[in-house]
Amino acid sequence: MADGLTEIVLGVAASAVSALLGWLLRTFTWRRRLRRKQRFLGLPDGAECLLVVNRDASGDGRSVARGDTYALMELATLVNECGARAEVLAHDAAWQGFGGRTEFCIGGPASNRRSAAHLSTLLPGVEFDVRPEPGPDRAALTVGGRTYRMVHGSVEYVLLARLAGGERGRPVFLVAGQRSVDNQAAVRHLVRHHVRLSRTYGVNGSFCLLLKVVNSAAYGPDLVEVVADVTEAARTPRAAAGPEGDPEAGGGPGPGDAGEGAPGNGGGGGAGGTEEAREADGVPNSPAQ
Repeated sequence: MADGLTEIVLGVAASAVSALLGWLLRTFTWRRRLRRKQRFLGLPDGAECLLVVNRDASGDGRSVARGDTYALMELATLVNECGARAEVLAHDAAWQGFGGRTEFCIGGPASNRRSAAHLSTLLPGVEFDVRPEPGPDRAALTVGGRTYRMVHGSVEYVLLARLAGGERGRPVFLVAGQRSVDNQAAVRHLVRHHVRLSRTYGVNGSFCLLLKVVNSAAYGPDLVEVVADVTEAARTPRAAAGPEGDPEAGGGPGPGDAGEGAPGNGGGGGAGGTEEAREADGVPNSPAQ
């Protein structure tokens, strides 16, 4: 009987030790993932960050579009998971440099002055058509000598960038879409894929991705494809780009180009909707929200 009791005690002790080791392993793994997320987002425990919000381009200048509001909510959840605090600022009230605090800047240059400044300073190779007049080039995005036009509700584009630098090296996350639903789509892509992005570019790396939002009229911000990594093209000033049609400058149509309204493959340099080469000669752009 004594031997049976000893076996029971040993079995309970072994189970307790196994449970404790499993808990410690899960805790270690969770903390390691959290620390990596915090480093990639620039959000250590107790840190402060900025959420810079644009204005609704179709409103009176004091309202925020629905898609941008949802994007802010998803970012606020991400910030809270990292144990950080967020300050929400209007785009025309963020009078400060960058790098001191992590910044999430939402909206293109037509609706966000801060985005226009970041594009001009950090991504000079990007051009948005900011003209309010209706037309095929409204909200068109040009980078690397190629123009990506919006087909409203069918094919739209958005830039998602992590830009490291500044005095203390905290990153700026820039989300510049052709519509507010595209901004929400890019934020959702960041939230869902930050682990893969940190593995690809490093926890301190910079990148600029061109994303395609497919059929937002039916799927909202959920169906997103990565068109290309345009980091180098976006960093190269437009004045340094080659003439239109120069293959080395990316000016000529590529094999991934599609005709008017045709869907792209979403995988490489080709883009859905419409895509053609033209000289970049305008001001950075953004939405018809």
